[in-house]
Amino acid sequence: MKTQKSENTKQLIIEKTATVFNVKGYAGTSINDVMSATGLSKGCIYGNFENKDEIALNVFDYNFARVTEHMKERILATEDAIERLLVYPQTYKNYFRYPYLQAGCPILNTATEADDTHPLLRARAQKALDLWKTSIENQIKRGIERNEIKADTDPAEIAVVMISIIEGAFMQAKVNNRMTELNIAMSFLEKLIRNLKA
Repeated sequence: MKTQKSENTKQLIIEKTATVFNVKGYAGTSINDVMSATGLSKGCIYGNFENKDEIALNVFDYNFARVTEHMKERILATEDAIERLLVYPQTYKNYFRYPYLQAGCPILNTATEADDTHPLLRARAQKALDLWKTSIENQIKRGIERNEIKADTDPAEIAVVMISIIEGAFMQAKVNNRMTELNIAMSFLEKLIRNLKA
């Protein structure tokens, strides 16, 4: 019973601090922020997690899983390869509708901050980026096999360009605190994807 209670408390800490870490970043999030978000004492927090690093790693996994689950659900809702790829620009241009994306993409936020300062978080972001790239490549390969995407399409090239456009647009939206550049980039990405049609 105690183990279940401990797991529930851990999950509560992760869920309540998910947005805090995504908004403030690892360095900007203090233990006081964690206490404030959860309503728990420092002793209770450190009774469930060894340190802030462990919380941050779990929070990153949680944030990334939420985005992944959302995208997967929408992608699997259609059989058409082009429609599946269009889920990306359609979701990101309406990111404000999804609470877990409002603070920005967890991969971008984590990678930008942890590139040189936090090797474990950087490794988590790198793994997430690899999974994302592989997922897009697989959708493209599937589309080629089904004659829905042009046969000469390079899956790796398109995946890298798609991710670069999305993350670059997110960065501009955050820095400028406006949607203009994000909307322009997502409209361009939609055109690029539609042009892959066989």
